[in-house]
Amino acid sequence: MKTLNAYFDDASFLDANHLRIQDNTYLDDFIFIENFLKAYSDNKTTFNAYRRELERLLQWCVHKQQKHILDLNRADIEAFIKFCQKPPKSWVGFNQVPRFISKDGERIPNPDWRPFVIKLKKSASNKNNLPDKSQYTLSQGAIQALFAILSSFYNFLIQEGHTQINPILHIRQKSKFIRKRQGIRPIRRLSELQWDYVIQAATQMADEKPEQHERTLFIMSTLYGMYLRISELCTNEQWMPQMGHFYRDPHDNWWFKTVGKGNKERDITVSFSMLNALKRYRKFLGLTPLPSPGETTPLIPKLIGKGGVSDTRHIRHIVQMCFDKGSMSLAKDKHTEEAEQLKSATVHWLRHTGISEDVKHRPREHVRDDAGHSSSAITDRYIDVELLERHQSGKKKQIIPENESD
Repeated sequence: MKTLNAYFDDASFLDANHLRIQDNTYLDDFIFIENFLKAYSDNKTTFNAYRRELERLLQWCVHKQQKHILDLNRADIEAFIKFCQKPPKSWVGFNQVPRFISKDGERIPNPDWRPFVIKLKKSASNKNNLPDKSQYTLSQGAIQALFAILSSFYNFLIQEGHTQINPILHIRQKSKFIRKRQGIRPIRRLSELQWDYVIQAATQMADEKPEQHERTLFIMSTLYGMYLRISELCTNEQWMPQMGHFYRDPHDNWWFKTVGKGNKERDITVSFSMLNALKRYRKFLGLTPLPSPGETTPLIPKLIGKGGVSDTRHIRHIVQMCFDKGSMSLAKDKHTEEAEQLKSATVHWLRHTGISEDVKHRPREHVRDDAGHSSSAITDRYIDVELLERHQSGKKKQIIPENESD
């Protein structure tokens, strides 16, 4: 068990006036959170999200409110949410850094770690161009997630007999924190031109440096062609993606089996184009054109060492490299606006882009099942027909009527 001194002892990372924790003062609170998180230890993404929010809650209880978790009421929770929306500058950092570092063979708190982090734009490449920490704010999605995580935590405490109250449920006017939106939020994705330049960049890199970038080209193909999430490409405790997960059914159709969000297994249609991408990659690896049943070759092997890639950051770096090269080529060819927009793209945009393109031509139910959507309503968000028709009907609206006499 980590002592709270080991967990929080460097309270000076906030400022010198903040409370310094005494041994065992908040030990029960720490144990409550630790026991709750244990249930999510098999899902790295969920675990990290829950840990982040509850870590902030405990930091706030200790350093700001000086109250225990079980003593928080509705007003306290509202105060905490407002605090998260606009945390003090001393709580905000610019980079994701480890919570602990090694020094003289000892594991100590990292003085550079902060509970809140501003995501830097690429333009903020030097200290003179860093954003103002006071501008940090939580997105609407982050606030919704915060409500859900806190509520789950207090339900756990109720089930364990530690309390009888879930203060989250007593917040009747959540609308003052969560903004409701009318209509469907647009899906963030690449345009056809942007994707063309990105996949050209990946292909060029593979042609020029195959030992390094044939894998890059295959990664880009899977993220777009099969709408894979980045977590579905990486080896983790639930899933080890292998070449043998490509398989042929009795009708000579090829599929790819994966385990995705919510630990749900699904089979994805493999197109002719995706099959060709697989053959190209396997030829480079010195394998047969197509995998045999039960083949255990890692789908995305490490360049150095054995086994499959397990770090999602590595995949993100590869994709970002393709985005950067695509953006530079777009700018060179005078597609300035497209180049600038591409600078905001993330890995998940490739999944959105692949789904958006397919839903134009395939039955939505087929796309839904390949994407692993829980309902057709989610897939419908990728269909632009209604938005296009809506804009067509409104874009000729006049402010000053034509032929109006003076």
